[in-house]
Amino acid sequence: MKILALAASNSRKSINKALVAYATSLLGHHSIDVIDINDYDMPIYSNDLEEAHGIPDAAYGFLNRVANVDALLISYAEHNGNYTAAFKNLLDWASRINAKVYQGKSIVMLSTSPGPGGANSVLSLARDSAQYFDGNVVATLSIPYFYDNFDLENGRLSNTELVSELQAALATLDCI
Repeated sequence: MKILALAASNSRKSINKALVAYATSLLGHHSIDVIDINDYDMPIYSNDLEEAHGIPDAAYGFLNRVANVDALLISYAEHNGNYTAAFKNLLDWASRINAKVYQGKSIVMLSTSPGPGGANSVLSLARDSAQYFDGNVVATLSIPYFYDNFDLENGRLSNTELVSELQAALATLDCI
């Protein structure tokens, strides 16, 4: 199975990137395509820009990456209870080409934050809105207190209960 993995964050020090990297290490028997949304940099979406310049090639590139996999693994960073501006912008531009951005793919959605909420607000938003973008959410997992539960030096979750929960979430991909 081919899986597209990404963190919905444009931060170079993103804890969601660390979580996605660890999660993909647990998917060794699958073909993993990890992307960085910084590679899909586009101006902030507006109708005026679209009318004047068309849709940026980067939006087409992102949709092509989605089209060429069987499933998605996304870890959402939370900014004020919502998507990061960078991910929302990518979603906005891509949806102008194809409103079904996720193209019927199965998705495992993750999130983490330094606090007790584990970015659960954005995870709920992403899960609830996936249907409008033709996504099939097969599992979600929020990791609270990232710095207490993740060993940055070794790049892995240190909380065994959360490791089990992550493995169970990722195992849903084997049922597709």
